[in-house]
Amino acid sequence: MGMFIREDREYDEGVRQTGFRRYQQLLSIRFGSWWKTNLLTLAGFLPLAAGLIYAIGSTSILVMLLCSILGGIIAGPFLAGLYDAILRGLRDDPQPWWDCYRRAFKQNWKDCMIPGALLGLFIGVYAFMGMLFWWAEVPPSMGTVVLYLTALLLTLVINTLYWPQLVLFRQKAGIRLRNCLLFCVRYFWRVLGVGLLQLFYWAVYLLLAPWTILLLPFIGVWYIVFLSMLLIYDNMDESFHIEELYSEDAAEDYRLSEELED
Repeated sequence: MGMFIREDREYDEGVRQTGFRRYQQLLSIRFGSWWKTNLLTLAGFLPLAAGLIYAIGSTSILVMLLCSILGGIIAGPFLAGLYDAILRGLRDDPQPWWDCYRRAFKQNWKDCMIPGALLGLFIGVYAFMGMLFWWAEVPPSMGTVVLYLTALLLTLVINTLYWPQLVLFRQKAGIRLRNCLLFCVRYFWRVLGVGLLQLFYWAVYLLLAPWTILLLPFIGVWYIVFLSMLLIYDNMDESFHIEELYSEDAAEDYRLSEELED
């Protein structure tokens, strides 16, 4: 099965493919597990979404800050579980998805609290600022809009590079951020392209709401995470040696620590 494409009969699904056929292969094999993981991720983000809706409805910044932080803490482990599932698919991990998801949730939930809180806070601030733009009698200047979108793009890029490290390796937060910076410098155009793709994806969801809400249970979060990881996975593997560290001889019960090569 391929998403939005015809079935390609010329490739062997039992052999690891490359390029577009790799995309097709992964969707064919992993769609079911990723779709179920997506539903769990959406459930984890429900408290954050409900809190932001209430905060925006009450136009209260204090409520927004509180709901964003608490909602982000709850959502963090679920997002980590999604990244873990996507990365396991990309490295062809044969283990049952539910066993892996439970193990990842148990291993990562403590490390996800602070990043989740920060992510929730960023989402809350951007959502609240977006509504302020909408309510304003005078439209924001072009400079303000560019600054807003640039900050949002930077946040998307950092999250795209930070969360995979969180689920793959046992590291300090400072090392992960350093690796994010080095990776951006080394693969600037690829990372920028992935960030712009995510920005466009979520902009379409926002501009076509509420109709796009109907798509959330099907392709909502998992698809853009999968597509982003697929586009940079080879670069990540080259820098972090993911395939080597998670070979058949590696212990699956432990996350390994590795810094990005200079």
